[in-house]
Amino acid sequence: MIKEPEIIKKLDYADDLLKQGKHKEAITICEEIHRSYPEEESVLLMLAWAYYDSGEATQAIEYLDVLFELELQRKIFTGFAFDELVRIYKQEKKYQKLVEICERAVSTQPEDIGLLVELGKAYLQVGQAKKACGIYEKIVGMEDDNPAFYCFWGEALFAAGMIAESEDAYIRAGKVDTEQAGQYCFKLAILFQQAQNHKEAKRIINKCIAGNPYNPLYYCSLGDSLIGLGQMKEAWNAYRKAVQYGGYKSAGVYYNRLGNILLKEKHYSQAADAFQQAITHDNIQIYYLGLVSAYKAMGLEDEAEEILRRIKIIKPA
Repeated sequence: MIKEPEIIKKLDYADDLLKQGKHKEAITICEEIHRSYPEEESVLLMLAWAYYDSGEATQAIEYLDVLFELELQRKIFTGFAFDELVRIYKQEKKYQKLVEICERAVSTQPEDIGLLVELGKAYLQVGQAKKACGIYEKIVGMEDDNPAFYCFWGEALFAAGMIAESEDAYIRAGKVDTEQAGQYCFKLAILFQQAQNHKEAKRIINKCIAGNPYNPLYYCSLGDSLIGLGQMKEAWNAYRKAVQYGGYKSAGVYYNRLGNILLKEKHYSQAADAFQQAITHDNIQIYYLGLVSAYKAMGLEDEAEEILRRIKIIKPA
């Protein structure tokens, strides 16, 4: 730890420079101090922040790595440098590097659930779903009363193609926290939708609705999957249910969502109908813009231009 008043004064000055956005000047001061105190953590951290804020992520990572190695040598893992590296690698989308630092951290702290969770997430980011399954299975074995861990496990199992096992994991999450069982089940439905398996998504969402028939979001998602299955009449009915249970004030939001889904799936005429329904409930610009997109997709340029002229006097969302 630095105790010399002169050095402390320099560090305070460097900190002030950083707050003013004068990164290069701060870096010059900190580099000078670092040469005399190569393992001083406050200096390493200040250098890392200064370099990162100045756009030099590679240099920032080098200093955080030094700090990370110091953290790994301690009996009590503080993990501050680890957290910063995780944040940077996620922002920079350097997922293989993320895996590497998570593996290094877990190798020294194998029972740290927080580190294990990060490692499992990192494995999923690089497509190593089976490794993620192993990590989350270990976590569930360590702490079997946390529904979030069963959900992580379920997501990993789904990514690994173990669909029945994934569903079982989400069911087990619901058994741990029965009040939120429907929400855990719904997470599985979303995974099916993302995989374009709308038949299974529909089955799961109907289970959610059976447990809580008053949740408007379930009906919206059911409608989305029904559109994916080409069951348009049923999809509209599902969205009408969402409006029924979500209340009149939210009707515009639901119909706008329906319009966007229909537009994405190239059901342009029905998308226009949905946006018109949204406008009926709430006269805001974003719904008109959706209607313009639908008209243009249908080749109705004159109608689209008329809407754009009208939109100038409509309140924004």
